[in-house]
Amino acid sequence: MFSRHKSELVADDQALAGRSERQFPLAATHKVLGTPLVTDEVPDGYEVAFFGLGCFWGAEEIYWQKPGVWSTSVGYAGGTTPHPSYEEVCSGRTNHTEAVRIVFDPAKVSYADLVKTFFEVHDPTQGMRQGNDIGTQYRSAIYYTTPEQEQTARELTAIYGAELERRRLGSITTEIRTAPTYYYAEDLHQQYLAKNPHGYRCHSNTGVKFPGTA
Repeated sequence: MFSRHKSELVADDQALAGRSERQFPLAATHKVLGTPLVTDEVPDGYEVAFFGLGCFWGAEEIYWQKPGVWSTSVGYAGGTTPHPSYEEVCSGRTNHTEAVRIVFDPAKVSYADLVKTFFEVHDPTQGMRQGNDIGTQYRSAIYYTTPEQEQTARELTAIYGAELERRRLGSITTEIRTAPTYYYAEDLHQQYLAKNPHGYRCHSNTGVKFPGTA
């Protein structure tokens, strides 16, 4: 599992084959928010955001606490293997990130605010890792769902990147692209830290607040 190639994306024809459909059930409701966990349909006027910022347990916990967030889930995105398992993603042979899917009310929390949080709570300069977590699944990623989200993501990335460069903290390596297919992770990973309050949290970050944020 921890080969020397774990920090390199594999060619599509070398990725694991995966499967045609999900092999496990998921809870009907979000353990913390009480809203639907599987949110393939979202309320009118709401938006969906996807972020990869290292281990998805702690990342999801951060976002379910934000006012205006209606539901969150964790899963796998940006890779090649269909319906991968957690173990397969961790092998480095699916090309997926550990991703957080966020359904939010833009009248209560802006997409820009979600992106600013994204940058502040992880280190976007580390490439295929976050702290001691090493592998392609831990890479920094923003997967946008609308042209407006793309514009916001790129503008804020440039602002934060310039601040990190000014402080000589490195260059941003965040992958920014249109939202790929998202596969829900196994139920045990959903709201993991609500089920296991003393569980693992990886919050490697630069310590730099987003410019203009109090």
